[in-house]
Amino acid sequence: MSTQYTPEATIAHWIDGKVVHEPGSRTQDIFNPATGAVVRQVQLASAKTVLQAIASAQAAFPAWANTPPIRRARILDKFLQLLNQHKDQLAAILTQEHGKVFSDAQGEVTRGIDIVEFACGAPQLLKGDYTEQVSTDIDNWTVRQPLGVVAGITPFNFPCMVPMWMYPMAIACGNTFILKPSERDPSVSLYMAQLLKEAGLPDGVFNVVQGDKLSVDTLIEHEEVRALSFVGSTPIAQYIYQTGASHGKRVQALGGAKNHMVVMPDADMEAAIDGLIGAAYGSAGERCMAISVAVLVGNVADQIVPRLAERARALKIGNGMQPENEMGPVITRQALERIEGYIAAGVAQGATLVVDGRDTKVKGHEKGFFVGGTLFDHVTPEMTIYKEEIFGPVLVCVRVASLEEAITLIHSHEFGNGVSCYTSDGHVAREFSRRIQVGMVGINVPIPVPMAWHGFGGWKKSLFGDMHAYGEEGVRFYTKQKSIMQRWPETIGAGAEFSMPVAK
Repeated sequence: MSTQYTPEATIAHWIDGKVVHEPGSRTQDIFNPATGAVVRQVQLASAKTVLQAIASAQAAFPAWANTPPIRRARILDKFLQLLNQHKDQLAAILTQEHGKVFSDAQGEVTRGIDIVEFACGAPQLLKGDYTEQVSTDIDNWTVRQPLGVVAGITPFNFPCMVPMWMYPMAIACGNTFILKPSERDPSVSLYMAQLLKEAGLPDGVFNVVQGDKLSVDTLIEHEEVRALSFVGSTPIAQYIYQTGASHGKRVQALGGAKNHMVVMPDADMEAAIDGLIGAAYGSAGERCMAISVAVLVGNVADQIVPRLAERARALKIGNGMQPENEMGPVITRQALERIEGYIAAGVAQGATLVVDGRDTKVKGHEKGFFVGGTLFDHVTPEMTIYKEEIFGPVLVCVRVASLEEAITLIHSHEFGNGVSCYTSDGHVAREFSRRIQVGMVGINVPIPVPMAWHGFGGWKKSLFGDMHAYGEEGVRFYTKQKSIMQRWPETIGAGAEFSMPVAK
């Protein structure tokens, strides 16, 4: 049984299989969002520390790449067992630093574990193709080989799951990995590193550097970092994609979202209300797959808005470690102020504020970063609260006359991450899922996050790069294909050939 993990007062880095503190490092406070209190600090790496992590990953790569895939998978399988043993402790640390309710944190850890479980089967996906006698006396086959040192830059809202979208597949494919987690809730990154070491992962294969833009830019610019995975806001995703590509790297950068749920007049209204409440206000709306726009078709709005308002007002809000609560705080006071600014902008631009979540106070947690569930009606596409990603517990309702108008509305938005449609009509469901220009689609499913073997990714300005996260797409992203042609003729000396080779 592995030892329990207790975060230190200062969260440092993990390099070459051990915790590394950087003397004289810049630091940043880490808050418990439910109380507003500083719980610990995190070091922000200098370029020297990032270079130390890159050097460690470089040194570990040749031996790890040469390790048979089945042996790599066995280490991941041991890691999987350890994760299952310690998932509640991971979730508790996550709730303390992020604020989401404990049951939601448990769900996050479980979804990350799903990716690790999938990665244990990577040897099957690393097989190449083979053609015997592709031409006279010539055989041709392909192999998939690791890239080298790769890096992941991950957001605060899923500090356990999103890194697991990246490093299990990267490691299973034979790469070495550097994680740059969010500096707002970094403790789970060191816990995962400890469990990987306990599972038998060689030193240097997985490294963690805490930090800010300096750490990110050092990873982007270093020639030995072959690929970068990123999840975060669209402006940063676009910056990382463009900068990484200019340095010759493979980049997968997942950006922002404004996810719509279309509710048709024939939908099961109880199911639609449940779906909207959970998807809009779960994790205080701090999910890239949160539903933030309800597209209400025909007479649906008059039926559903009053009931949404009743449910939003009744949300149980408080400390995420108290099991009765349904929604916790947002991540920082700056986030709270930004969200409340959006609410004010919605009012100023003429939207109907049905439920106002501003100035929410929780007894015993008066300094916590709480925003109540907020609901707007009569929102139009020109309004800021419709156009921009709020990333908070704010649901806006847009009224449209038809499915066609709903589809046109969604297509006009710059983001294309996730979308949902509630209906009891099979033809509507088929037409919507076939025509909609969005990467992840749910039919009577509010948050259509694909399972581990399907892959995650949006369209338009929600994804920069060609490949989605995890699943078989992850194998393709973290490997390069090599084609080998081989001939062993019985006699040598047939003479030079100056024309393009063709099958004979």
